Amino acid sequence: MTSAIELSCDNFRCEIAPGLGGSIAGLWLDDIPVLRSTPARALTTARQSGSYPLVPFSNRMAHATLKWDGTSHPLVQTGGDEPHSIHGVGWQRPWTVLEADARFALLSYEHKPDDAWPFAFDTSQAFRLSASELELSLSITNQSAVAAPVGLGWHPCFVKRARSRISFEATGRWEMNADKLPTHRVEAHGLDADCAVLDVDHCFDGWPGVVHLRDEQLYTRVSSNLNRLVVFTRSTRDVVTIEPVSHVTNAINLMTMTSASANELGVRVLQPGESMSAEMSIHVERVK
Repeated sequence: MTSAIELSCDNFRCEIAPGLGGSIAGLWLDDIPVLRSTPARALTTARQSGSYPLVPFSNRMAHATLKWDGTSHPLVQTGGDEPHSIHGVGWQRPWTVLEADARFALLSYEHKPDDAWPFAFDTSQAFRLSASELELSLSITNQSAVAAPVGLGWHPCFVKRARSRISFEATGRWEMNADKLPTHRVEAHGLDADCAVLDVDHCFDGWPGVVHLRDEQLYTRVSSNLNRLVVFTRSTRDVVTIEPVSHVTNAINLMTMTSASANELGVRVLQPGESMSAEMSIHVERVK
């Protein structure tokens, strides 16, 4: 397995695990964990990490089946107690380190068609650390001979402390059924709530690209050029997952089930050789 990469600037530190899905093992400010943070050597799967990339789709693909261009493609079930394929394939595969120094790292992964995803693509992610901010970018290029649907995002799990409070704006929220799949959109104005009592697992759209998370130790601002946001936490969980994403959960399949267009659901259709990219930043300060 590829060795871990550590980025550091002043009192801000990030550890990356290229061999475990190109994930972020941990992010610390003054040794206070910002994300769920574990030394990379102690991780056995990206699902235990602080964050991992979502590529070539985010969240659940219903019943591990991709319906595209008149064809149903069976996908590999991710496992656990759900029958779906979850979060794409990037987080399940080792990434190659193209460049790394004390404050910057560039990773890549080349996907060949397989049972997990039927279209070839190349993807890369960059990490840049300053004294108070981690900047990330994620790109994908369609290497198939045909047009292919894609989506991008991240899955950061932020530490939930006693006084953690999340706030962000939005214009809509997708309601979920018992299978944890979206059924319809309702108007919503985002969230402004204490995380300790929050019970949410929804995709919000019309998100302007900023989330504020504040607790008794840290103020964190998550920013992205994406305009959809998945938020997941329960009162029993010690993290709140704040996921900037490009599309609605199960969006590709929703296109065949509803009258909604690719643009309305956030699905990008890349022609052969065409690319898409996304950006996210995590800005952290000590509470004064």
